[in-house]
Amino acid sequence: MTSDQEFLRQDNNYRTLKAFRKAECIYDVTYFFANKFLSKGDRTIDQMIQAARSGKQNLAEGNIDGVTSKEMELKLTNVNRASLHELLLDYEDYLRVRDLKQWSYNDPRCVQTREFCKTHLDSVIYREKIKDRSDETIANIAITLIHQCDVLIKGLIEWQKRNFLENGGIKEEMYRARKAWQQRNRFNNGPNGQNGSNGR
Repeated sequence: MTSDQEFLRQDNNYRTLKAFRKAECIYDVTYFFANKFLSKGDRTIDQMIQAARSGKQNLAEGNIDGVTSKEMELKLTNVNRASLHELLLDYEDYLRVRDLKQWSYNDPRCVQTREFCKTHLDSVIYREKIKDRSDETIANIAITLIHQCDVLIKGLIEWQKRNFLENGGIKEEMYRARKAWQQRNRFNNGPNGQNGSNGR
């Protein structure tokens, strides 16, 4: 850390994270799916939407909280991952109990969906494309998105762990910033006064 302007990282724009954008797609798909295909009053509607919401919101909160607490950032990112796995089970349960097909990894539909989801991170596209799709198709799209998002989140967690090991937490960051500030001001002001002058 070389200047006080670098004190506390400023790269916490969670909207640029691929994991966040994919989580937003998952939320929008889930909101549509739950309200269209589950019976009104079914508690699963709220549970699925809340799990999808948690999968998105905790990424944002963790990214912001990470400015001052890397421990909280890691915790919330992992909570995000747990929420998406809860949602994954809901989709798998939906397909299984209704004798619908969960596409295998090599199923041509799954291959095509994986390739599409890899390169499309705009939730608007998904909201448009799922309007006339069956529940089986939408559930499989959501499952694909969740698996891809999980990979991104695992990578994000590894980055957060490595960043902590390399740079420490807020206390270390504050200490480095304070020492850098003291060194700059000692150099600028000199030992005897402003800009090295002895005041005469």
